[in-house]
Amino acid sequence: MKPIRVEIKRLLEEGANYDVATGEKTPLAKTMGTCRQMLTVETAFWTFVEREGVEPKNNVAERALRPAAVLWRKHSFGSNSKAGSRFVARMMTTVTTLKAQQRSPLDFLAQALIASRKGLPRPSLIPTIDSTP
Repeated sequence: MKPIRVEIKRLLEEGANYDVATGEKTPLAKTMGTCRQMLTVETAFWTFVEREGVEPKNNVAERALRPAAVLWRKHSFGSNSKAGSRFVARMMTTVTTLKAQQRSPLDFLAQALIASRKGLPRPSLIPTIDSTP
């Protein structure tokens, strides 16, 4: 996997370094932005290689989220902004992931807020030996 990982990172860096004007809205500019965003989380792409039990695809997670997302949209009429939609997606993913691990979403969010306020490391959604059922 190492040569593949190195090549993918190289290609993302190449895409992130395209020369485009500030505020440009071309497909090239969008590709550059996507590459830059992907580079910020590039290490997470390889978690399935480094950690046993982490699937390389998210089909199970997608199926688990679908019913909750449909109910949320039906009862709340959706979100009014991209930031609101991102927040909802991240919260649904977090809650669904924690429930699948038989961990308390409320405890996790409380730990995350405390860590943020105290400048401590954030809790992880990646299961550990201690937190798996």
